[in-house]
Amino acid sequence: MSCLGEPFFTVTNFTMTLTDRTCVVTGASRGIGAEIAKELADHGANVVVNYRSSEARAADVAAYVEAESPGDAITVQADVSEPEEVESMAEQTHEAFGQADVLVNNAGITLDGRFENIDREKWKTVIDVNLTGVYNCTDAFYDDIKASDQGRIVNMSSIVGEAGNFGQANYAASKAGVIGFTKTIARELAPKESTANCVAPGFIETDMLADVPEKIREGILEDIPLDRFGEPEEIADAVRFLASGDSSYMTGQTLSVNGGKHL
Repeated sequence: MSCLGEPFFTVTNFTMTLTDRTCVVTGASRGIGAEIAKELADHGANVVVNYRSSEARAADVAAYVEAESPGDAITVQADVSEPEEVESMAEQTHEAFGQADVLVNNAGITLDGRFENIDREKWKTVIDVNLTGVYNCTDAFYDDIKASDQGRIVNMSSIVGEAGNFGQANYAASKAGVIGFTKTIARELAPKESTANCVAPGFIETDMLADVPEKIREGILEDIPLDRFGEPEEIADAVRFLASGDSSYMTGQTLSVNGGKHL
């Protein structure tokens, strides 16, 4: 505000609406990805529900969108680690909805173990999906994001990518790499007024966390100030913010959604 009580400039009044936006969500058949797809559709987006092998669960997400949301949905099978399959996904997106406006790189896997037990195959598989998969999808939709009037890339990292974690050298490396990749892409997209940001979830109630032994779960909880694990819907809320116009002056950032857990 100026000393006369008048603002120096006026900022466009964006809202959280995603009406008529096309959002591609990878790994959207279950867990966090499914909730992201539903959340974006609930705010008006047309959603591409990507899956690798869970066709029935992806169909359930699309059915929810069609029945409960103002947006539309299609399901597209593609392994994000395979460039040809990702290119096919882009083609199917364009045929159904035209240009993509938002890309959410959510697909990811874990193959955990102590470093001495992580062989080259386990290392390569995790990197291929979690990091190279982000490259493949960004490459396929990059021109769309640049051309969109509010292009958005939202990449899913992890608290493990920020802080490391015992028994997850491959996963931590892949998710740390996503943060560095995002910061660079954000700089390169900025002249087109498109943005790229990360969400780094903490420990969230998903299938992955369900496999953690109870004693270890209790130890993790002791270091979470909010004294609970997160819900997939809470991550979806953060992604929706970054996908919307309300995040227009935020790029190259990592939004940590972890209940206050110390890094």
